[in-house]
Amino acid sequence: MKYHFDTNCGVCHQVMPEAGLAYPGMILVATDSHTTTHGAFGAFGTGVGATDMATILLTGKLWFRVPEIIEVRLDGDAPDGVYPKDVVLNVLGKLKADGAVYKAIDFTGSYVDQLGVPGRMTICNMAVEMGAKTAYMQPNQKVLDYVSERAVKPYEIKYTDDDFEYEESHLFDVSKMEPTLSCPSSVDNVHNLTSVVENHDVEIDQGYIGSCTGGRFEDIEIAAKILKDKHIPKYKRLDVVPASAEVMQKCIKAGYIQDLMKAGATIAAPGCAACLGIHEGILASGEVCISSTNRNFPGRMGSVEAEIYLASPAAVASSILNGKITDPRKYVSEISVAY
Repeated sequence: MKYHFDTNCGVCHQVMPEAGLAYPGMILVATDSHTTTHGAFGAFGTGVGATDMATILLTGKLWFRVPEIIEVRLDGDAPDGVYPKDVVLNVLGKLKADGAVYKAIDFTGSYVDQLGVPGRMTICNMAVEMGAKTAYMQPNQKVLDYVSERAVKPYEIKYTDDDFEYEESHLFDVSKMEPTLSCPSSVDNVHNLTSVVENHDVEIDQGYIGSCTGGRFEDIEIAAKILKDKHIPKYKRLDVVPASAEVMQKCIKAGYIQDLMKAGATIAAPGCAACLGIHEGILASGEVCISSTNRNFPGRMGSVEAEIYLASPAAVASSILNGKITDPRKYVSEISVAY
């Protein structure tokens, strides 16, 4: 029962790579749509339904249609205050929620080439929000270093042919991006954070950092560095839910959990929690939340009458510190996190 993960372990998409069960060249299926996350490791990861999974467990096989492939090329260096979550929200804003239905997204470009495991996981995770069947990033040395220490089987890296012709190609200059929000109540209702703030103050009741999108060590690290020696306002809430027990332990060792607790945050056990409307952090009617998670349709995190803004963990921490949506660039100019 070595790979039977119990309730104290965390989110499957974080736990599986930590256990060495996601590696280049494999086909990986799970009964969760965000299985596209594992494209970060050069795997074909896709979500399936319960009936499909029963078939797989019985036979070890499943039928797939080979998807058309879209190239999303991300070039340039991210400016201060712009993180992988901002980058993928920019992509979502252009391609929209139905822009890649049953297609594969191949993320390429100089930004991807230098990106580490956590940032790659965030971007591939949200490929499904464009309808993608799967996502892929060519493994770089950072990925191979991570996988080589953990993989339970030998693996083979798959390369895109030099002369391959994509069905579509979309180019993004990351160096020109700004902190970005997905506004209520659709994941592709994307706007620059500054434009939202300039038009009106958005008062928030809760900040939420967690999930398979935004609950990794680096996500909690940036929040802890912003909030260190500060305190969130009275009657505001910050829920922090590490994506796995390993992440939790690493954050405790670094002192980030302690710093966040001193700042007034509530720390919950590793898992999905309120990202899918269960456990701590559920929203009441009329409440407004800024979250590092992946979906913001009505009822996703509780009441259908609550509103959810999606943003980077840096924007979440900056916003809850002020009780309203706030540009993280005010706080991060001297903060470095290795995404």
